[in-house]
Amino acid sequence: MKTILITGANAGIGLKTAEELLNENHHVILACRNMQKAEQAKQHLEALGKGQVDVIELDLNSLQKVQQAADKILAKYPHIDVLINNAGLISNQLDSTVDGFEKHFGVNFLGHYLWTLKLLPLLKKAQQGRIIHLSSIAHWAGNLQPEKFLAEDNTHYRTFLSYGSSKLHNLLFSNLLAQQLKGSSVTSNAVHPGVVDSDLYRQLPKLQYKVVSLALIPPSKPAQLIKKMALDAAWGQKNGHYASVQTPAISSPRSKNLKLAQQLNDLSYDLVQQYL
Repeated sequence: MKTILITGANAGIGLKTAEELLNENHHVILACRNMQKAEQAKQHLEALGKGQVDVIELDLNSLQKVQQAADKILAKYPHIDVLINNAGLISNQLDSTVDGFEKHFGVNFLGHYLWTLKLLPLLKKAQQGRIIHLSSIAHWAGNLQPEKFLAEDNTHYRTFLSYGSSKLHNLLFSNLLAQQLKGSSVTSNAVHPGVVDSDLYRQLPKLQYKVVSLALIPPSKPAQLIKKMALDAAWGQKNGHYASVQTPAISSPRSKNLKLAQQLNDLSYDLVQQYL
């Protein structure tokens, strides 16, 4: 039985992935912001009658709360076999986290960055640790723009470009982490889950959602790929890879730029250092 930690696991891709993993009799920890929805998800999953389900409160909107949640994980579990950084959002308007960061940057990337660094020791204690980052084909539209990290400095806000940048950050982090983990027992890989029918896209204006919905796929499809990345022996040998459900797995030249990845890492480390 592997211990698998999934962020944003009370709905959508996260919940379907939890179902897939529990059907294989594994121990799944749901890390969620809304504890009422998390408990409902837990009851739903326990009704499957397989594996083991735990829940923990994780609010990626606050670095202090990410620190607190990670510390609880570190105190409670001897190791983590798989970390699935699934949670994410799309914000149609400029919004800020508790710490003042633009919300795509703060929630989709920086919160997960701190979360991953805090939990690396538990992944290294596993026989073979795996980290799976949810990126997106939207990363092609992304840039590294430190001057837009803070919401108050984010002029000329564009939803898709901001979201795409956060997904580029996820992929840059995955690739740099893969380099740093070479020779260890831990791997780091990323995935584009496809355009999935989930709460993420239902937040869009009705007309945009109507257009997007033409390409939507059920969350069960990416969940099956993520399960393979988490469990299959073949994926135990892969490090620094980018997988895709709906489109060819082609990542942008910018996402492969390790100098850019190192720049992002240095900037991000300074932002979270006090919480490590």
